[in-house]
Amino acid sequence: MKLSRIVLTGTLMACLVGLAYVAQKTESAGMKMVAAGEKFLDSLTKEQKAKTVFDFNSKERTNWHFIPMQDAKKRPTRKGLPLQEMTAEQRKAALALVEAGTSESGNKKAQTIMSLEAILRDLEKGGAMVRNPEWYFFTLFGTPSKTGKWGWRVEGHHLSLNFVVDNGKVKAATPNFFGANPALVKTGKRKGLRTLPGAEDLARDLFKSLDEDQKAIAFQKKQFPEIKQGDADPGVGEPKGIPAGKMTEKQRGILVKLLQSYTNRLPAEVGNEEMKQVKDAGIDKIHFAYAGGLEEGKPHTYRVQGPTFVVEFLNEQPDSAGNAANHIHSVWRHLKGDFGVDEK
Repeated sequence: MKLSRIVLTGTLMACLVGLAYVAQKTESAGMKMVAAGEKFLDSLTKEQKAKTVFDFNSKERTNWHFIPMQDAKKRPTRKGLPLQEMTAEQRKAALALVEAGTSESGNKKAQTIMSLEAILRDLEKGGAMVRNPEWYFFTLFGTPSKTGKWGWRVEGHHLSLNFVVDNGKVKAATPNFFGANPALVKTGKRKGLRTLPGAEDLARDLFKSLDEDQKAIAFQKKQFPEIKQGDADPGVGEPKGIPAGKMTEKQRGILVKLLQSYTNRLPAEVGNEEMKQVKDAGIDKIHFAYAGGLEEGKPHTYRVQGPTFVVEFLNEQPDSAGNAANHIHSVWRHLKGDFGVDEK
């Protein structure tokens, strides 16, 4: 009898552990952000909270940037609390928030982007710009909660992730910006590393797959301008290039994979919802436009624009070692406005 009770108890414990694991695995992205946001906020001192927390309706919420931001004395001018001012436990809580806002591969990309600052620091050897892997700033807009609306941002050089959570559900996940300098690490221990290969290679593959008539429509004589920062409106105007309705089935397949290289940076359910909106609005209505060269080291830009979204990509600038066109900017945005403003 005693043995039976022990076996039964063990079985029940195993079931409870299993149920907890399933619940953890199936927890929504929004609820993961709530839990991570609450833990991060609770870890902060009063002084740190004053730097970190803004009103949800603050203008700062849409004041996003992916460039280095510093004053003449090399002090940061970006709002929020940087990793360098956190304790080890606070950094762990902050990075858990990044993890909640990305897929496994997206989180790895985000961490890699931060780490590239160390490479830039070595290459530039005390140049004008501060290159610090801990100059990534965390901001909360409102208070993390299962009820009500709040938002959060992590931002620094070449990374800007922005989210709105409403009653435990992710309501906005843009602008979602990832950049890389160098795009391809050409020297040192990390030689061969590419942070954002899909965003570059799939666009080239798509353009190369077009026939001459299709290329004549897709190709742009001028490079696309730099991504618009600082507000919720992408400001891209009318779509350019070739519509997917004039592509073959195979070409449309490459186009979808290109888009997924962006949405797959997000948590699965969030990325899937972004793609659902794309498909519901009509794949055939998506336009693809490409400018520049196709070989390594040749400046190139492209834009993919549909009724609901726009993808912008630029690789024009040299890296910090002077290698031509080895410096990527890429972003996923909502045409009606980022930060959930299109829901008003």
